[in-house]
Amino acid sequence: MSALPLHAETSTRRTAMLRTAFEGPVRAALEAPDTIEILANADGSVWIERAGIGLVEVAERLGASERERIIRLVASSAGEPCDRSSPIVSAELPGTGERFEGILPPVSEAPCFAIRKPAPTPFSLDDYVNTGAVSPALSVALRQALEDRLNIVIAGGTSSGKTTFANALLAEPVLAGDRVVILEDTRELRCVAPDVTQLRTHRAGVTLRDLVRSTMRLRPDRIVVGEVRGGEALDLLKAWNTGHPGGITTLHANSAGGALSRLEQLVGEATPSLPFAMIGEAVDVVIFMSRRSGDRRVEEAVRILGFDEEGYRMEPLAAPYLTVVH
Repeated sequence: MSALPLHAETSTRRTAMLRTAFEGPVRAALEAPDTIEILANADGSVWIERAGIGLVEVAERLGASERERIIRLVASSAGEPCDRSSPIVSAELPGTGERFEGILPPVSEAPCFAIRKPAPTPFSLDDYVNTGAVSPALSVALRQALEDRLNIVIAGGTSSGKTTFANALLAEPVLAGDRVVILEDTRELRCVAPDVTQLRTHRAGVTLRDLVRSTMRLRPDRIVVGEVRGGEALDLLKAWNTGHPGGITTLHANSAGGALSRLEQLVGEATPSLPFAMIGEAVDVVIFMSRRSGDRRVEEAVRILGFDEEGYRMEPLAAPYLTVVH
């Protein structure tokens, strides 16, 4: 039997050390299929969110040295710097891909981290309907929006279910005949289409804006961005408006209308002249989601009809509804 290459052996050793470091409540939560998120706070408390239950503090605590060891091991496994000059570690757990965010002093009072687990089986639109999360009328409207190649923005706060909902749309069969290019900071989106290219930003200086511009040379039919959070919003809107419709993205906002205001802010990072009409033309549908007591709700689904002197014109995408995602 041939020996493992040195880099592979080192990676395997680091992964084993990391799994050993995940003792107690963190390891148990990582192995539990219903875990959504794990939070280890600077005071040593550990909070775990499970599907249908919400965020609950567990009895066991993690000491500062244990939390710091986990953060440093994740950074080492990902090849990320981790010291007082680089106290924030954004990475994926090796082997399993959970999203990890670790913070050390002086940014935080003491080491703390958060782990987001991807859903083991992505929700489909039918699953949302079967659980009462989406009305049948809305599911029909969303499928028609995908077929009509409308550009969809999914908005909401942190952990409101934006990525899960985006994955449900990306699982729709209508995308099967398209070339889909997905751009992300952390790999969380999955698409069932056979012709999919996934690109990621890199600490070495490759930004989402760089990826959006590069994507235009990859002949995409649909451009999907995991989350817009900067000047790349302008490039994405231009792409959606010039021959690449049918895209999907997510962003942080407090309402459907707030999503358009947030887009204005992001575009403003790239140009002093805000193209309100272009936003009204490029964005076709806004889905707004929220989380209350562990339940993820689709609060609004609106069709954007354009922009005029009175502002953005919009109408409900489907009949009025209020949905709860368990």
